[in-house]
Order: sequence, then C-alpha cells, then structure tokens
Amino acid sequence: MPDSFRTYVLQLTTGSSERVVDLTHDCEVFLREAARGRDGLLNLFVPHATAGIAVIETGAGSDDDLLSALHTLLPADDRWQHRHGTPGHGRDHVLPALVPPHATLPVVGGSLELGTWQSVCLVDTNKDNPQRQVRLSFLG
Repeated sequence: MPDSFRTYVLQLTTGSSERVVDLTHDCEVFLREAARGRDGLLNLFVPHATAGIAVIETGAGSDDDLLSALHTLLPADDRWQHRHGTPGHGRDHVLPALVPPHATLPVVGGSLELGTWQSVCLVDTNKDNPQRQVRLSFLG
C-alpha cells in the first residue's frame, strides 16, 4: 500500500498583520493527487508555536469575528510573561491552546467532507513571522 500515506508542505506568506487564511482549496488540490477518489483522513499540522488550524465559515465576517474574539480572550498588551518581538507577542504563544496547531478531517470519495459553510483555515496572529508552513497528510 505505497499510496496509503501521502504528505505535502504548503509554504505560505501571511504578511505583517493578523490573518485567517482559507486553505480549503489547497487541501482539495492536494487530495486530488493524494487520495485519487479514496476515502481516508486529511491531517493538517502547523509546526509553529504561534499559529493554529480552525474549521470555520469564511467570507461572511466569521474570520474577522474570530480575530476579534481572540483579541478579547488574548489581548495584545504587556500582561504576558513571554516578552520578545512586538508588544503583546506573548499572546501569540498562547493561541495554540485555543486554536490547535492541527486538525484531522474526513475524506470521502477523494474530497473533504465539510459542512456547507465550513472552511479549513490557518489562524496566524504573529506579526513577527510572516513565513508559515502547513503540512498536509492523507491517510487512506
């Protein structure tokens, strides 16, 4: 079963502002080659201490709402003991406790089995590191 596991690393530039980046299309492109119509699981993993993966609605304001909620829960101020980088950067290191650096999603017939309004997104609040990787792995 040499094709039962495939992996690929997305290289992303998120810029110097907080962002929610929709990865759904990238996942589907990867699955066309990796899954080739099979059922299985897609795992996404962000090897960064200051980013996470969320399954949310995008395009209708929910992505901005998520960033606003994170600002409420994790203010970018001087309360954090982790103090390097831009002011409030310590909050970025707490983010993965709320938005985990991984997600595992069902693949049916080679496609993500998402709900109507669900998208797979990278959540990056770290303004100091614009270069990100997301490892996509298919097991099927």
